[in-house]
Formats: sequence, C-alpha cells, structure tokens
Amino acid sequence: MSISQLDRIGNHPDFEIFVQRKTRLCWSLALVMLVLYFGFVLLVAFSPKTLGMSMFGGVVTVGIPVGIAIIVIAFVLTGIYVYRANADLDPLNEKLLRESQS
Repeated sequence: MSISQLDRIGNHPDFEIFVQRKTRLCWSLALVMLVLYFGFVLLVAFSPKTLGMSMFGGVVTVGIPVGIAIIVIAFVLTGIYVYRANADLDPLNEKLLRESQS
C-alpha cells in the first residue's frame, strides 16, 4: 500500500466513522468482560462464602457455574464482535479500500 493511498484513506470522511465504530465496539465489549471478570475476582476476595455455598445440597458450589458462565460469556462476546465486524465494519473497510484505489 502506497503512502498516497494511505493518505487518501486517512482523509476519507468514512474513515472517521470506521474508527469510531470499531473503537466503540471494542471498548464496550472489553468493558463488559472486565466488569464481569473483576467482579468475580472481587467476589472471591471479599465474599468467598458466597461462591463456596453448596448448590442443591451437593458438592457443586455456586462458584463453579459462575466461573463457567464467565468463560461462556467471553465466547459470546467474541461472537458478538465477529458478527458486528462482519456486518458493520468489513463493508465500510472494503468501501474505504475500493475508493482509495481509484
């Protein structure tokens, strides 16, 4: 990619929209994951009895499904990113590349 093509992309009005959308998507998903993860860690640190309570009187504690849920949510957030990137960001990226080559 040449310097002139990079300049055309950087000066394109849609480039600003692309950067804003990608930044907003990345930060919101990262914030959700950080809140969940650090919430779990803080719960372990300050209220270990909550996660150590037995579920249904068996050997499975509350902490196990909560930990599994956090892992599953990480995969779901990845899926949301891929879906939104394919639906919103990739078409805008292709438009920027196509218009900068002409």
